[in-house]
Amino acid sequence: MPPKAKFTKEQIIKAALAVVSEKGAQALTAKELGAALGTSTTPIFTVFDSMQEVQDAVMLAAMERFEEYAHKAAYIKPVFKQVGMQMILFAKEEPKLYQLIFMSSGSKAQTFDDIYAHLGPVADECMDVLQKDYDLSKDNAKTLFEHVWIHTFGIGALCATGMCDFSHEQIADMLTQDFTAMMMLMRSGRSH
Repeated sequence: MPPKAKFTKEQIIKAALAVVSEKGAQALTAKELGAALGTSTTPIFTVFDSMQEVQDAVMLAAMERFEEYAHKAAYIKPVFKQVGMQMILFAKEEPKLYQLIFMSSGSKAQTFDDIYAHLGPVADECMDVLQKDYDLSKDNAKTLFEHVWIHTFGIGALCATGMCDFSHEQIADMLTQDFTAMMMLMRSGRSH
């Protein structure tokens, strides 16, 4: 009979997420996680088969936390801009988790379609908003989403790494300018 688990899967993931949030993804080792739980490494492996499995669970938990930020935007107009604002707020408040999700070297993304798939429901919701609120075709909405997301990601990366600390107003202005410029380009028919 296998040993009874001292911690639940959720407790271990919560502790692992706290380690990554505070110290970064590279700090998530069995020893560090055991210390965060106040135990040896053994209880971790009564629930998980490997540290890779723990890391995968932490990535999902970090993405869920990001989605909580993004979903706050659904109630503030303009929704698409607010998703960008929330993404950058996440980068500022959870820089290590932002780095894990969007800046880790383990990413298998080769194209923007790969990044889009990684974003999951957040990307789909943004596309729906762009098509409905701005009367864009699916192709134009995707082009706009891609360009604005890359710009927003860059601002977030600057904040998450401590390179820059933009104010809320500066971020809002940058996102407005980029979105407005892209919309003008889309409306002119020269976006491709």
